[in-house]
Amino acid sequence: MSSVVPAQRVVSGMRATGRLHLGHYHGVLKNWARLQHEYECFFFVADWHGLTTEYENPGSIEQHTWDLVVDWLAAGVNPGSATLFVQSQVPEHAELHLLLSMITPLSWLERVPTYKDQQEKLKEKDLGTYGFLGYPLLQAADILIYRAGQVPVGADQVAHVELTREVARRFNHLYGREPGFEEAVAAAIKKMGKKQSRIYLNHRRQYQEQGDESALETARALVQDQQNITLGDKERLYGDLEGGGKVILPEPQALLTPASRMPGLDGQKMSKSYGNFISLREEPGEVESKIRRMPTDPARVRRSDPGDPENCPVWEFHKVYSDDATRIWVREGCTSAGIGCLDCKKPVIEAVQEEVEPIRKRAEEHLRNPDLVRSVLSDGCEEAREQARATLEEVRAVMGLHYR
Repeated sequence: MSSVVPAQRVVSGMRATGRLHLGHYHGVLKNWARLQHEYECFFFVADWHGLTTEYENPGSIEQHTWDLVVDWLAAGVNPGSATLFVQSQVPEHAELHLLLSMITPLSWLERVPTYKDQQEKLKEKDLGTYGFLGYPLLQAADILIYRAGQVPVGADQVAHVELTREVARRFNHLYGREPGFEEAVAAAIKKMGKKQSRIYLNHRRQYQEQGDESALETARALVQDQQNITLGDKERLYGDLEGGGKVILPEPQALLTPASRMPGLDGQKMSKSYGNFISLREEPGEVESKIRRMPTDPARVRRSDPGDPENCPVWEFHKVYSDDATRIWVREGCTSAGIGCLDCKKPVIEAVQEEVEPIRKRAEEHLRNPDLVRSVLSDGCEEAREQARATLEEVRAVMGLHYR
């Protein structure tokens, strides 16, 4: 029986696309570095997910995986605080994906917003495959195998977490009704003692009759704090609270991350496909060269022409890197033609250099010691498999696949 506290566990993955850039750092890695100290975190390289669109070109996946993990470590993701692993090295993900596919309606996958959207954007690829259709369900398995309670995502990924919740809910409805469930729940409530039982029943009624979410949270916390009931009884009471059966696969919540404000060098979203990025391992000279070449307000044809920062991609970098005093200096200098565009870019160059330099140096250290990186992933895969096996053992049992 699992001793996991779902609310304290976070799972997140990243496709193996190779070296990362400042957009990844501000959009994902800084958040991971914070979460690893607040939650029990599992971060994985989603190499199988990479195959959903790149199945014809698998040759770069392994190198991209190493590059990805090196950048994670260099950016401050700590294997002492989080579990880092490679998805395909934990085959339990695939087995849970298979088992969940037996109960997931086809229409649920077809209605995922990104399904048709990605087919439209990637017209040059043949995406008429089960792997592409089923990748949201594999994503659900990635989350549910660790009984995670929190999934850090941007707003565009909330629908994927909602699908995961629906799949977990359907699974628990189908397989959580063990024989004698009501009697087992009544016995567990009695073990809590008269006072605690009365509080539990009152909060259960408030939630089930009035939809009081705070009553549900209070009752869950009460159950979690009980010392005189088994873990199995706790799982039954969690299921009883929500009017279902025993919770085998907890429903995760989307942990919305702040939208990344990191623009590309041309003002669009920073992306490798646009060629407008600064990588986390960019050499100092290349950082300076790229920023010096950035386009500026087209109204500033000559040094003496005034401009508008809102029409300049460099201004977006100032929003990320500069303090209030520098931004005031830039705005006043630009609109009055008091400073030139190269003057405006200098503080940005210095700030980006200051951010990237220590990351680049740490990455170089890891590249000189590849055995350490392999060891980090080996240990992480072992820990991940241990957790995944525990979940699968219970899933197999309730699905009638527990042979002895």
